[in-house]
Amino acid sequence: MQRITALENILATGSFTAAAKQLGYTQSAISQMIASLEKELGVQVLARSNHHVQLTPEGQRLMPLLSQTAKDWDNVKELAQEITGLKSAVIKIGTISSISAHWLPQLIKKFQALHPGVRFVMLQGDYTTIPEWIHNNEIDFGFVNPAAMPQEPVKFLRAGDLRAILPIDHPLAKEEAVLLTDLKDEPFLMLEEGLYSEPLEAFHENGIEPNIKLRVHDDYSILSMVEAGLGFSILADLVLQKQSYNVAIRPLIPNVQRRIGILQKPRELMPIASQQFVDFIIQHRAALP
Repeated sequence: MQRITALENILATGSFTAAAKQLGYTQSAISQMIASLEKELGVQVLARSNHHVQLTPEGQRLMPLLSQTAKDWDNVKELAQEITGLKSAVIKIGTISSISAHWLPQLIKKFQALHPGVRFVMLQGDYTTIPEWIHNNEIDFGFVNPAAMPQEPVKFLRAGDLRAILPIDHPLAKEEAVLLTDLKDEPFLMLEEGLYSEPLEAFHENGIEPNIKLRVHDDYSILSMVEAGLGFSILADLVLQKQSYNVAIRPLIPNVQRRIGILQKPRELMPIASQQFVDFIIQHRAALP
């Protein structure tokens, strides 16, 4: 392929000398490459003069195929790098507990069926730590709420409703839905999500300052605390799938949603395997619960 590259550069620069300088070879080496190519093909491809280099009629016929051969070889090398990269790659993800529990197991299982050698490292974080980890090169991408970082190019995946979680014997548990205003003075067990909180934003948008009793980092710890009667919480419906706590779950009025997307390193800095997994997630987002 070096000989074809040399030929293309000679034609682009108009001389052996300029091509040699551009490619980092001596002029003698470039001349030997072209002579070797012509010998192997059995035809002269370049017509040389003191001031000009051009393709011979035979070279004009061969050049399109030679250029395509070089491009095809580049594609072969690129694919080989991808295959090699996916054989032993480590994909580093920043995630939150509900995504870890309900999205990633099936996504990873399906991706590893295609690429068995790929391994995963998952760091559990929030809307503040995950962007920091990306910036510090600790992870390749992470799951965040786009509203938490409107200045960043977050790739939107899915939106889901938030629900009021109440002790089973709470008076509001008798209602089919719960008004945010009715929760104003109730002890609020708030999921700690970093500098941005969907429930807190909803309260503030409706002119309510909630009575925050506890800030907790884990969704399932909150469910246990609500079950024990320590207060109420507001959690994403994704968290509530397959949960077995004895709590009351009610829709909110007005409805509050959580949006989830992917924040990643710049594409040119992403490992091949991680970028392919991001693309795989986006392709399969319609099937996410």
